[in-house]
Amino acid sequence: MKTAQIDTYSTINWKTIRNQFPVLQQEVNGKPLVYLDNGASSQMPQPVIDRLNAYHSNEHANVHRGIHSLSQKATDAYEATREKVKDFINAGSLEEVIFTTGTTDSINLVAHSYGRTYLKEGDEIIVSQMEHHANIVPWQMIAEQTGAVLKVIPMDENGNLMMDAFHAILSEKTAIVAIIHVSNALGTINPVEEIIEAAHAKNAVVLIDGAQSVPHTKVDVQALDADFYTFSAHKMCGPTGFGILYGKKELLNKIPPYRGGGDMIDKVTFEKTTYNDLPHKFEAGTPPIAAGIGLGAAIDFLNEIGMDNIAHREAELLEYATKKLSAIEGLRIVGQANQKASVISFLLDGIHPTDAGTIMDKEGIAVRTGHHCAQPVMDYYNIPGTLRASISFYNNEDDIDRLAEAIIYTKEFFV
Repeated sequence: MKTAQIDTYSTINWKTIRNQFPVLQQEVNGKPLVYLDNGASSQMPQPVIDRLNAYHSNEHANVHRGIHSLSQKATDAYEATREKVKDFINAGSLEEVIFTTGTTDSINLVAHSYGRTYLKEGDEIIVSQMEHHANIVPWQMIAEQTGAVLKVIPMDENGNLMMDAFHAILSEKTAIVAIIHVSNALGTINPVEEIIEAAHAKNAVVLIDGAQSVPHTKVDVQALDADFYTFSAHKMCGPTGFGILYGKKELLNKIPPYRGGGDMIDKVTFEKTTYNDLPHKFEAGTPPIAAGIGLGAAIDFLNEIGMDNIAHREAELLEYATKKLSAIEGLRIVGQANQKASVISFLLDGIHPTDAGTIMDKEGIAVRTGHHCAQPVMDYYNIPGTLRASISFYNNEDDIDRLAEAIIYTKEFFV
């Protein structure tokens, strides 16, 4: 593909874009694959695969400390991704872009480095009822260690955060607010701008889990004024095992490293170790170099299409899918928030989600079943889990039609 962004939505050939995803050209159980598990992990297009192969074939070496040509070449390619991430999310500087192994690792870094340093007994941490476990468990661990208290923003039946309740529990005791931008279980787009502004008025620090937002819409961390923002490569057409923590420079400078080892040091003696400058202060050990370079290629791919175009396309597909599935008798959509991303969680009357997902797989339909690492959401609805169809820009209306046909077949199978 060309490197220049496509500016006009009407000129985009989505079929051509889809054809660049080799995995989508296969059959599963003798049926053409319909991949609707993008919330768990998106697929990689050929340009990303080619870039990974090129690195492994021609550039593989360790980064940062080598003086030989291959190491310098690998370092340049790896660090080029940091520049691309900076521009992609509009970070203020390269020092604010920390490479991690994923969103979970990024949240744990903040919880352990910032939380253990600054939280004290009686401080309050606010999360929401719809958080992914990765944005609950680390804060519970830190609360136990520091004596801080976890507060939870409730949600309503449609999957909207109850903002009046948030403003009621926000107080001078609030130290950290950690909120998911887009719910992976319900698709709810949360009003993070309002949350950040209100939290800052109480001098609280805000972390946003952007794992489900960055792949689907344009995110500007400076415009949001987020203190920390996290996301993963594998949900945005990149490889697994790589992620990003954005943090404001003044905050990152104030907190200690999360892990110790090579690359994050300045000088080591048995008496004392001093630490490297940002961003390397938080990047101990040999990183997943290929995955980092792959993320850079994925960002190039997304930028060429344009994030606004991607958001537009996914909104079209979500609307089409919502109408299609709502017309199926006995199907209940779980989570119908005022603002939604391209996720539909649903249940079929009298059929366990796991049983339904198994039958749908026989029809070549890949959907996620279970609690989606969001057990408090399922507890709220008093259900064991849902089926979840999560849509990407490379899906199409035929995928949605096939999904609907498989749902109807599944219902008939269990009659």
